[in-house]
Amino acid sequence: MTERPGAFPVSSALPPLRHGDSADHTPLIPFWHMKNAGDGGSTIENNWLEGFARQVVSGDTAPIWMRAFPGDVKAVWFNVLPVGWVGDWHPSPSLQWVIPLSGHWFIETQDGKRVEMGPGDIHWGADIIAAQAPDIAHFSGQLGDVPCVQLMIQFAHTSDTAVSAPTAA
Repeated sequence: MTERPGAFPVSSALPPLRHGDSADHTPLIPFWHMKNAGDGGSTIENNWLEGFARQVVSGDTAPIWMRAFPGDVKAVWFNVLPVGWVGDWHPSPSLQWVIPLSGHWFIETQDGKRVEMGPGDIHWGADIIAAQAPDIAHFSGQLGDVPCVQLMIQFAHTSDTAVSAPTAA
């Protein structure tokens, strides 16, 4: 297992990724992990995407660091949050990656944590409704004077543990 940097506080900025400058110093990509909290509400915390291996992407190209993500993709969306948009309290509709491409947005969870994200930040939404947490939700909205453009990848089948469990490619 790769040595992980220390935890970073919930704030408006993630630390920089670790690029993977050697086989024993593989990449780590920081991301925000929103999930169901033990009390039945939602929470958000930092996490590290790990489990990268050097592979050839196609043909005779030089290897790059890659990490497969298991599951069946349900939908890929390009979202535009207009200036002033606010999403009332709601759960994530499915397990999903949300990556802002331009502009900024925020998420606030039921435990009162608020995270602001912009280009280069990565968010894993796993605050989905479950039998033990029927009232799970988060609040979100656009920030600033330009729309927030996002890439959203929703999964029909995967698990929340896939984000922290390295997978074989």
